[in-house]
Amino acid sequence: MASVLWSNAASAHVKWFCPYNVFTRPRALNLVWTGNFRDVLLLGIGILLVACIIEGLKIGELLLDGINEFSTLIEGQIETLMRASYGAFFICLWTLGDIILTPELKTHVAFIPWLQLSIAIGMLWRPTMVWSAGGIAILYAWGIRDYGLYHMLDYPIFLTSAAYLAMIGSGRTWFDLRPLDVLRWGAAITLMWASVEKWAYPQWTYPLFVIHPDMAMGLSRRFYMCAAGFAEFSLAFAMLWTPLVRRSAAVILLAMFIGAIGPFGKIDAIGHAPIIVVLLAVAVDQRPREARKPVALAPVVYCLALASTVACYYGLHVLLFGAAATPA
Repeated sequence: MASVLWSNAASAHVKWFCPYNVFTRPRALNLVWTGNFRDVLLLGIGILLVACIIEGLKIGELLLDGINEFSTLIEGQIETLMRASYGAFFICLWTLGDIILTPELKTHVAFIPWLQLSIAIGMLWRPTMVWSAGGIAILYAWGIRDYGLYHMLDYPIFLTSAAYLAMIGSGRTWFDLRPLDVLRWGAAITLMWASVEKWAYPQWTYPLFVIHPDMAMGLSRRFYMCAAGFAEFSLAFAMLWTPLVRRSAAVILLAMFIGAIGPFGKIDAIGHAPIIVVLLAVAVDQRPREARKPVALAPVVYCLALASTVACYYGLHVLLFGAAATPA
């Protein structure tokens, strides 16, 4: 699993590169819950426990202080980086002209590119960021209209990005949440949901093994997909935990997403730009240190989060498609 953490393919969004069909029934849970699944689950819990223990020790404090020294200059520029990155992202979409939010969400509606341009322009001034937030929400709703709710559940990060922009632009917070924490939760939930796809629809990724034969690093395709899903889920969950754990996870994810740009090219660079800047923001966030959580609590919450995410992924598929789903 450790080698899979650094696999570029684990960060590539399969729907951008391979055929897919969300109407197809997910792989049966009894086929997912194999010996490999249980082994990798235990490994993921073990790594999380070790990280939590280290954070509670003196070495954890020293590591956090070291990260803070390197991140001080960047942290003060996060809002500027967010606005610049999202502005550039929507300029790219405007230039391409046939994409709603991500590469597989195609459209021929004439007003969409101009809405994207107006979103990019809205990033220039704080008050108009509220307009940009509303524009992103409109694009997300349009994606639901054209591709359905289940497909758009891949991208809750766009809704939390809209919330972030609205909070910054209006100078208001909601429910005493920091704008960056809203973004962090959006990124984590997005990646946790995407990780289940690797177990439910591993066959969607198989064509990439033909294009990139070294991708599996000598592992069987089935084990690779199992481990890649756990690597993504574990790192995403870690972003919801305590400061050193979440910032370390953000750094690892950031390296994975940037590393994927080389083999997967401009599509990957543009498509993942919004989440890359969020991961950077989480990595350099020097929020005042929180009260330590009991170490034993981490695996309990981890397993609950895993069970809930899988249950929602499979349950919503049955609820939305039911008997109409195409057999796998």
